[in-house]
Amino acid sequence: MPVTSTAVPAFRSPIISVKPVVLPTPDRGDDLQVRVSAPASGTGLPVIVFAHGFSQSMSSYDPLVDFWAGNGFVVVQPTFLDSVTLGLTPDDPRYREISAFRVQDVQRVVDDLDVVLGAVPGLAERVDRDRLAVAGHSWGAQTVGMLLGARVLDADGKPGPDLTDSRVKAGVLFAATGFGGDDLTPFAKENFGSFMSPDFERMATPFLAVAGDADQSMLSTRGPDWFTDVYHHAPGARGLLTLVGGEHSLGGIHGYNATDTTDERPERVALVRHAAWAFLRDALGVDDQAWKQVQAEASPAVGRVETR
Repeated sequence: MPVTSTAVPAFRSPIISVKPVVLPTPDRGDDLQVRVSAPASGTGLPVIVFAHGFSQSMSSYDPLVDFWAGNGFVVVQPTFLDSVTLGLTPDDPRYREISAFRVQDVQRVVDDLDVVLGAVPGLAERVDRDRLAVAGHSWGAQTVGMLLGARVLDADGKPGPDLTDSRVKAGVLFAATGFGGDDLTPFAKENFGSFMSPDFERMATPFLAVAGDADQSMLSTRGPDWFTDVYHHAPGARGLLTLVGGEHSLGGIHGYNATDTTDERPERVALVRHAAWAFLRDALGVDDQAWKQVQAEASPAVGRVETR
């Protein structure tokens, strides 16, 4: 069903954003830094823990974060070790384990959510901790997918541990990478094959996948459909938003006026953030009207939604 980006709700509240909130992590080498963004008013607020893509940071993705926080969500953003703000190089002994560190960082944020929320005076009392979601872009989508039930296959094809977190009730995966093995280029196999071999069989927590139909990855031997594997093979998949002409930045979700955006289009960004917001409100039991509206809007110009 095609959809457009109209009927986006107005910002309901000014937002408060605090950074860095520092969580001591001596085994990590660098303490975990987090940003918290929240509506200035309101109670019973649901929470999104957002995982950035490769090299980004807690200061990225404002086009999404500003909208979500302005419309009733608390958004928590950790900075991972691959961020350019930390300057790690491949010579660093931690570099080989960055993918595992990413998952541990998200787990740490969920474990210490009260500490994170406490950085904003009065916020902890306004949050509904039972309405907790995760979201992520690209490598970040793979990262948070582990808490939704995805696993990683080892060299023998055996799935790794199930890290499903029952506290996480829903998710949104933006440009989540697909299957590994022969679907990876030789370069990707050699450099990333240890963690880019997902298994979606136990990924049962409800989620929305977002993909661009022009997102041709240099890491895959397949076309843009590679980014839809998680929707077609995970039991928790509830929707797929496919952006017409969308490439890996999905219109520019990682920053305002970002010069590295190859497919910049404000309508794409507006649809992405609106659809994710609406889906999570439905999946977390806030209301189901906005998600129904997203599915009902009809225009072939921006994107289309599939559901199951």
